[in-house]
Amino acid sequence: ERLLETYVAFAPKGFVSFTKAMPLWIKEKLFQKNFLFNKLKEHDESYKSDSNIFFSDHHLSHAASAFFPSPFNEAVVLTADGVGEWATTTVAIGKKNNLEIKKEIHFPHSLGLLYSAFTYYIGFKVNSGEYKLMGLAPYGNPIYEEKVKELIDLKDDGTFRLDQTYFNYATGLTMTNEKFNNLFGQKPRNPKNEKITQFHMDIAASIQKVTEEIMISLVKSIREEYDIKNLCLAGGVALNCVANGKILKEKIFENIWIQPAAGDAGGSLGAALALWYVEDGNKRLINPNDDMKGSYLGTEFNQKEIEIELKSVGAKFEILKYEQLIDKTAELLSNKKAIGWFQGRMEFGPRALGGRSILGDPRSDKMQKNLNLKVKFRESFRPFAPSVLREDLSEWFNMNVDSPYMLLVADINSSKKIEMTSDQKKLFGIEKLNIKRSEVPAVTHVDYSARVQTVTREKNYRYYDLISKFKKETGCPILVNTSFNVRGEPIVNTPTDAFNCFMGTDLDYLVIGDCILDKNHQNQNLKKDYSKNFELD
Repeated sequence: ERLLETYVAFAPKGFVSFTKAMPLWIKEKLFQKNFLFNKLKEHDESYKSDSNIFFSDHHLSHAASAFFPSPFNEAVVLTADGVGEWATTTVAIGKKNNLEIKKEIHFPHSLGLLYSAFTYYIGFKVNSGEYKLMGLAPYGNPIYEEKVKELIDLKDDGTFRLDQTYFNYATGLTMTNEKFNNLFGQKPRNPKNEKITQFHMDIAASIQKVTEEIMISLVKSIREEYDIKNLCLAGGVALNCVANGKILKEKIFENIWIQPAAGDAGGSLGAALALWYVEDGNKRLINPNDDMKGSYLGTEFNQKEIEIELKSVGAKFEILKYEQLIDKTAELLSNKKAIGWFQGRMEFGPRALGGRSILGDPRSDKMQKNLNLKVKFRESFRPFAPSVLREDLSEWFNMNVDSPYMLLVADINSSKKIEMTSDQKKLFGIEKLNIKRSEVPAVTHVDYSARVQTVTREKNYRYYDLISKFKKETGCPILVNTSFNVRGEPIVNTPTDAFNCFMGTDLDYLVIGDCILDKNHQNQNLKKDYSKNFELD
């Protein structure tokens, strides 16, 4: 309905896009129910009726994924993303096992699509490069803020409309158009042959600042209107952890909870929860710590399965007792080794949380650059997150709330900072990268911020024990944590995936279950060349 109405409204503009979109709809998407029914029959031959398939609205799924696993009996739920059916931003009220959407902003007016338009303009891939835009922003200055605001009719309560004369996403094959280019003075960057310049960093800083302003305005207005003390967030925009950190800092709501799989993947969980609670009326038991089990909801392999897989791929490994394994890994980390860490269940959502992680020593001023270039094969400017013991959080970061899902950004405490010299302050853009800013430079971004993950023994005892041992060895209760994959590749899922990634990168060790693998002891013929495997996002 949205596609047809949009194409009709913009006609004859968008005909080329229309001819590309419609065959897929006519062939597959209009017959989704039948397609799903046939898939379910493949899994269960006795499955008889497609009347048991329920369809949840996109934003109801997002809202349900945020409210029902939250530790709140009552909350306002704000969802913001690119677009669902028509909605792009919604406000819902959740109470006990009930959830009702109260307000919506509709397509083509979308905060997610606005952010994606700038992702495209800076030369990153839409729907995956938004993280890079957020990571690039601190290198720039928001000097284009007023020009960005020319694209938006923004009201005091945070509601907005986008001036569609600058955009091409409604019916075109690109996100922005010539008028947009003229406003900012350059064409979109071609990632194949154009480097990132100060201009692109300043553009990133500008759209990030405007996004934060819009989110804060929306949050303030819904707090005032509904007078409920708890806020839940979901939708792709809720993965903007810098904006989340600013909302937290403003203390608009007493408590905030964000769905760790805030993007569309989390919609699967939300749809199931909406059916269970809203439609079927089941009683809701509230877990004071939240009901996501640390987001460790993925696959798990026992020790026997790990050993069988590792032997089958020709890996050479040593098996250690638990305490020896923790001691050895902590010692290797303190000696600046880069380690692949594969333990327990895989994480659900876009963040590695100590299940499928690459770990490093945050005290090293070379760790960020080396992990980016030699392990992840990605741009050197991209920041890494600190995993910190919950009890040590406020000693190191300007923050004292749980952040188990790495969805909040906080500043490093002034006592841990290393102030820049007057000469260093004059540096521009990427030149700022190699300056040591704190006692943990590998996790301190250029603006002295960090995307924090708090770790407790209840949620992940192995990871907690490792960081505790590292603290005992070094006095530092923090590890560098990034997802166990290379650029553009999905996070590793199986022991075979982990070994292949280990052999295709400059990781020094792999710790998987009770097995530890030293790169120097592996068959060098098993090395892989990952450098050309995956496109830039």
